[in-house]
Amino acid sequence: MKLTQLKSGTDVRGTAIETTEHPQYELTDEAVSAISGAFIDFLSKKTGKECNDLTVSVGHDSRISAMRIKDAVTETLVNMGVNVLYCSYCSTPAMFMTTVTMGCDGAVQITASHHPYDRNGLKFFTRDGGLSGEELTEILTAAENAGERAGSQKGSITEIDYISEYSEILRNMIKKEVGAENYEKPLAGFKIAVDAGNGVGGFYAEKVLAPLGADVSASQFLEIDGMFPNHIPNPENKTAMEFIRKATVENNCDLGVIFDTDVDRASCVDEKGDEINRNSIVALASVIALENNKGGTVVTDSVTSDGLHDFIENTLGGRHIRFKRGYKNVIDEAVRRTDSGENTPLAIETSGHAAFKENYYLDDGAYLITKIIIKAAVLWKDGKKIGDCIKALKKPVEEKELRFNITAPNFREIGEELIEKIKVIAENSGEMRLAPDNYEGVRVSFDDEKRKGWFLLRLSVHDPVMPFNAESDTVGGCAEICKAFYEIIKDVKYIDFTFLKDFIKIP
Repeated sequence: MKLTQLKSGTDVRGTAIETTEHPQYELTDEAVSAISGAFIDFLSKKTGKECNDLTVSVGHDSRISAMRIKDAVTETLVNMGVNVLYCSYCSTPAMFMTTVTMGCDGAVQITASHHPYDRNGLKFFTRDGGLSGEELTEILTAAENAGERAGSQKGSITEIDYISEYSEILRNMIKKEVGAENYEKPLAGFKIAVDAGNGVGGFYAEKVLAPLGADVSASQFLEIDGMFPNHIPNPENKTAMEFIRKATVENNCDLGVIFDTDVDRASCVDEKGDEINRNSIVALASVIALENNKGGTVVTDSVTSDGLHDFIENTLGGRHIRFKRGYKNVIDEAVRRTDSGENTPLAIETSGHAAFKENYYLDDGAYLITKIIIKAAVLWKDGKKIGDCIKALKKPVEEKELRFNITAPNFREIGEELIEKIKVIAENSGEMRLAPDNYEGVRVSFDDEKRKGWFLLRLSVHDPVMPFNAESDTVGGCAEICKAFYEIIKDVKYIDFTFLKDFIKIP
């Protein structure tokens, strides 16, 4: 297969172990070596340094294929003359931070985020942050055409405990910003449950919270296990959220937090067991980001609710931009606005990817949770709870998400044609209105009491799929919105609307 087919957004992703379903896995040692070697060529060109002068960190999450892939990466880098700092189990955001605090020219993280155990991948960083999609395509194309690489002299490999240094950064941040009377133990009296889902997030309980005095005895699944035996390590997964909700409530915790496998995403649960995820986590992060940035802009993905838009703009006094789905798209738009002089302190996706301007626009679940814990500790002094911050957030009565497969090979053309068709119909309809600030797909609102809500239809970046989201402030409203949508698309060919018809009971 072509290595460019392993591109997933800005990451390399593929099967990495032999299974019945995938007897020939994609991330072979040869593929990994070619791709990591091409990254070093790219990094050498970008920095103007010879390979012998480059220092690159390498780390990984808990996946069972991690050690094999690590060996292929480090052997390639050392043979090219690169000095490697091996960080072992590490979060993805921490790997970027090695370029900030350790002086690394680049970093390689071996991860496939929340994907199944048989997958893995490569994520590359320079001192400017994660690669763009175009840069990754350049690297993968070069990897397909490259021969064997070897430097004039071999590099070195040094093992370091970087996650401990990274944890110290977060601990110092909490001590300084909470400013408790007991400076060294600012979380004494707090009980916080951490669910790492057997990914690499267990360090947060053991190396960040516990040394600051927090009771982390209710924490669970902190052990490294790349088979993920308890639940999918994904804050968007209902089963995963129920695990942390139950642990928080049954153990009378003040807060529960949950990370994905490599800790670039996070969500939480308050002391009552109410989930703070999706729109709620965006709202809470916005409260924190806009405290010292009045009137600042928050960039989110396209599926955020009307209630969140109202909360950011009218309750917090900020500006809300709904941009394209995909955390890198959201971050890049925030960076673009900042570069043009707009105060944009936060980029965040409803999946739990949160990137603060003050933290290099790095999507870091541990940093997000650290900011939330600081806020919770300050509120605690005044007898308040973290949920008090987002009481004014209006939540929809109903939500519905569907995905429609496009069955023709020219899927992008078909998807784009449908989006344009809906735009024309909505513009000429007295019952619908187009969102004026939409950057992706088509977002249509309904103001009548029967529906009172919206739908968003967009085209997946890479796959022949059209995701559909709807929200309503009326009981039964999502079904009514879907019925109105069905009237538009019922004669459309080459798109499978089976799930839509099942939902609204169309035979």
